[in-house]
Amino acid sequence: MLAPATGPPAVAVIAGPPGVGKSALAVHCAHAVRERFPHGQLYLSLGGAPGAPAEPADLLAEALRALGVSGEAVPCGPGERAALYRSLLAERPMLVLLDDASGGAQVRHLLPGSGSAVLVTSRRRITEIPGAALVELDALPHAEAVELLGRIAGAERVAAEPRSAAAVARACAHLPLAVRVAGARLAARPGWPLRALERRLADESSRLAELRAGDLEVRESLDRSYRLLPADAARALRALAPLGAHPLPAWAVDAALDRHGADDVTDVLVDASLLRQDGVDTLGRPRYRLYDPVRWDAGERAARDPDPRALARVAGAWLVAAERAAAGLPTTVFSVASAGAERWTPVGHGLARLARDPLSWFRQERDALVRLVELTAERGPAGSAWALAAALVPFFDLRCHLDAWRRTHRAALDAAREAGDRYGEAAMLRGLGQVSLYRDRYREAAEMFGRSRAIFRQVGDPRGEAISVCGLGAAAQFRDDRPAALRHFRRALAVFLSLGDRQGEAYARQAIGRACLRSGDLAGAAEWLEGALRLARDMGDTHREGCVSMQVGRMHDLAADADAALRFHGRALEIFESLGDRHCGAYAMQGIGGLQAARGDLRPASIRLERSLAVFQRLGDLSGAAASSQMLAELHRSAGRTRLARDYLDRAVCLRRGLPSGFP
Repeated sequence: MLAPATGPPAVAVIAGPPGVGKSALAVHCAHAVRERFPHGQLYLSLGGAPGAPAEPADLLAEALRALGVSGEAVPCGPGERAALYRSLLAERPMLVLLDDASGGAQVRHLLPGSGSAVLVTSRRRITEIPGAALVELDALPHAEAVELLGRIAGAERVAAEPRSAAAVARACAHLPLAVRVAGARLAARPGWPLRALERRLADESSRLAELRAGDLEVRESLDRSYRLLPADAARALRALAPLGAHPLPAWAVDAALDRHGADDVTDVLVDASLLRQDGVDTLGRPRYRLYDPVRWDAGERAARDPDPRALARVAGAWLVAAERAAAGLPTTVFSVASAGAERWTPVGHGLARLARDPLSWFRQERDALVRLVELTAERGPAGSAWALAAALVPFFDLRCHLDAWRRTHRAALDAAREAGDRYGEAAMLRGLGQVSLYRDRYREAAEMFGRSRAIFRQVGDPRGEAISVCGLGAAAQFRDDRPAALRHFRRALAVFLSLGDRQGEAYARQAIGRACLRSGDLAGAAEWLEGALRLARDMGDTHREGCVSMQVGRMHDLAADADAALRFHGRALEIFESLGDRHCGAYAMQGIGGLQAARGDLRPASIRLERSLAVFQRLGDLSGAAASSQMLAELHRSAGRTRLARDYLDRAVCLRRGLPSGFP
């Protein structure tokens, strides 16, 4: 394409983020086609002084001097300079290399006439020049980045420490400039092991300070891009940078700037190659990601010039979205919301449709949400941190993301305590108690629930206290303290009834019925469970219906009515599978498998139990996995497969060893 032409000049634009190697590629291309232009090549740097692109008139004067026009022969006016410039190039066509252009307007003044070709590098995606070919550069593939590091630092050093070499390349975001700087640092320090540089590059907050060697520096390239930004775009960049490397929804810019429809600012950042589109969200809206070095630089600027209001608004917008998505989830876990946390509602981004497919949205946004909880816990406001952590509980519960649940709640708990937010402290303690309960740490759970209950009582929240009391009842029940469990559940039921909390009432009735089952009181269990089932159906709470159905199935099993037991367990499994709840579904499968094994239907029983075991292991439920393994051992022993039975029994014993001390 870069060849002399009889018509308008051929124009190619190389665009990309700072440090991606635009100028290096342009110079390489210019060398490759130099024989096509016997009259030579003309190079112009369009960057100008810091913060201000070079003026076209000055650039034309520079070009004329390079073409042999000197002193007073250079015309005064920009129009006359442009005319002379084009006339000279028409007589001797050249390849014109315009490096670091600020935009199409700057380039247009420097376009020659027919016969020449133009190669432009720019951080902007210049598309307004008719016929121009746009080549967009991105980071190097990983293998090429490591190879480049080896060419500069030494291939033998890279081959001797391949893991550290790979880590250095990743820390450089695979950008050619950053890799070149890292390689130059290593080349200047032949005694350094690569792992030394790996350690120094591990901290993002100081990474740019490390990526400098002689006159090579990643930061300088980023500084120029930042200085050329309008004020709103610079503010948005500083607000987005601390949110991490995860793709961000389009409305994050709106919230950061506290105005709806900030697409113009987003476009500025995208056109400047500082922000790139990274797919679309579940609502069909674009998602964006900051280029890593841009994020490091903007993060440093945000730390020096923090904007806590912008962070609070971004957190408030995500809180609104998370609460709307959580409302569409099937689980009926207890929630403790924050009425006082700031909320910022994005407009025109389709959030009203979140409840249609909340699971997909949560899966897509999970990492960013966890990062945001930790960020607001660190920088404030604490109320936003714990409100967002609480809003994530229904999703974490449904998908058994216990590590993320605990991580967000621990961070938000520390923030609430530091801020003196007693209600937030109680809410986070209750959530942590639930995580401990799921991990079979019953004493730890009881301690968390007890502290949560005491604080809820102090702040005068009877519902919060009742929720914590339910947790105490569950912990007591799993520790086989049935009298204590019943006392707690009955106390909580009285509060739920007084408040008209039907979901709480359904849970408490089910819990009392389960306690009756464990003590062998089938008549009492029938009364409480049937009441809970009616209430769940009246509310249209299918998930609660599934949970109660499993208990009713267990009740019929104890009453020796296997057909009814299978029917209720089957209904529970049908509900959980329709709702996408694999964890509860695994317990329903386990119940069906046990019933089938008791009837001698060993093949379907084995299939059910194997499936439940696989789900429990995938979700990290040790007690559930141990129970399924035990049941499979008994099944194979009854079938005369003693070796297989021994294998499953050994697995059950091994799994139970992993349970906390004090597990019954």
